[in-house]
Amino acid sequence: MKMLFAASECAPFFKTGGLGDVMGALPKELAKSGNDVRVVLPYFVQKLSREVQDELEDVTSFTVEVGWRNQHCGIKQLKRDGVIYYFVDNLFYFDRENLYDYGDDGERFAFFQQAVIEMLETIDFIPDILHVNDWQTAMIPVLLKDKYSWINPLKDIKTVLTIHNILFQGVYDQYILSDLFNIGYAAFHDRGLKYGDNVCWLKGGIYYADLVTTVSPTYANEIQTSEFGYGLDGDLQNVQHKLVGIVNGIDYDTYDPETDETITEQFSADDLSGKIDNKKALQKRVGLPVDEDVALLGVVTRLDEQKGVQLIVEAMEELMKYRQVQLVLLGTGKHYFEDAFKYFTEAYPEKCKAIIDFDGELAQWIYAGVDIFLMPSQFEPCGLSQLNSLRYGTVPLVHEVGGLVDTIEPYNKWTEEGTGFSFYDFNVHTFLSTIDDALITYYDSPDSFKKMQIRGMKQDNSWEKSAQGYMDQYRYLIY
Repeated sequence: MKMLFAASECAPFFKTGGLGDVMGALPKELAKSGNDVRVVLPYFVQKLSREVQDELEDVTSFTVEVGWRNQHCGIKQLKRDGVIYYFVDNLFYFDRENLYDYGDDGERFAFFQQAVIEMLETIDFIPDILHVNDWQTAMIPVLLKDKYSWINPLKDIKTVLTIHNILFQGVYDQYILSDLFNIGYAAFHDRGLKYGDNVCWLKGGIYYADLVTTVSPTYANEIQTSEFGYGLDGDLQNVQHKLVGIVNGIDYDTYDPETDETITEQFSADDLSGKIDNKKALQKRVGLPVDEDVALLGVVTRLDEQKGVQLIVEAMEELMKYRQVQLVLLGTGKHYFEDAFKYFTEAYPEKCKAIIDFDGELAQWIYAGVDIFLMPSQFEPCGLSQLNSLRYGTVPLVHEVGGLVDTIEPYNKWTEEGTGFSFYDFNVHTFLSTIDDALITYYDSPDSFKKMQIRGMKQDNSWEKSAQGYMDQYRYLIY
């Protein structure tokens, strides 16, 4: 099967979140089965290492009409892990310090999406499946059926749209239809791009794609409600016949405590002694008292309300004053959250260390070294941190939403089942009560806690299982 993934980010080249991780792992896994898998990305030259830039080969170049603008488009490629990666080169649009959050993002990604479609015949690759991701590429299914429908080789392409986070939708003034895409109003209607008086790229993709997926079954249900749908819940209810939730996996080659050279000591489910060494190394690295017996809590997150950081802030005084814990936090985000954790680090230097930074290596140390991982997200399409925690024998404590529900089985002390702790009511009292449950198990039932760690490590959250879910859907579309 021939597959092309279009996305705005992809690990290890550049990423800002879960989308980048998925694009780094899913195509690679699908290629293992003998599929012809390719990925097309913007050429964010400032984000690419010199090593990657030196690997790139120039394939072709042509001109893309972005409304009235004639823009140069170069196509570069490299091959890795059985996947061909294409990079769409235009320095005016993509030679920037960050991936997003510019005033001309609409124009930048309008160019990118048209370039993706127009390169297909040029590189002589017509995919069976064109899999687009989030708002930055959600117009591609619309354009294939509207602007480019006259091109015979493109007519049989089946399109899949994955919603990684419905909060971001690509809403613009309707003038962009002519100004950026050079199209009329054929797709501007209630079951298309129309979003009030504006255009919504994600809404258009939802209606025009042949299949819509999201990154967990529970999230697929949640986004059909007013609480989680962010204005698109009614549209998703309209297409529920083609809406599927498939849980993300994690890259078991990268996240493997038995072979991970990032951490201090390798360990396995059969021998957790190395995890204790990682705990002590983490405590020493961040400046906490080295104590293998104290319950060490960990947080790796974007400091934002979506991640439930407000609950952690509200719980901190109680945790620091009245619980026998240490806490290490890694993340950046809203300034008021950063300031709060700087305060707690200064006020409780023996119990709290907040590192306001983005540090991939330290994140690995935290997954491997802490006992309990806090993830009280207000909403979470899938989440990867809880899966990384399970892989490294760390017990997750999560809010019962989205992919967290689908991946963490609550601990039952009577039956000795479960892989973590969870709570439903989103308030600090319930959050603290759940932390207390975890601490009671940690201190009073250490054998039960250890068994829970081992159960989590033995779960299969690999991309192999998730990729099979996508393959089943692809086959359904084609055959």
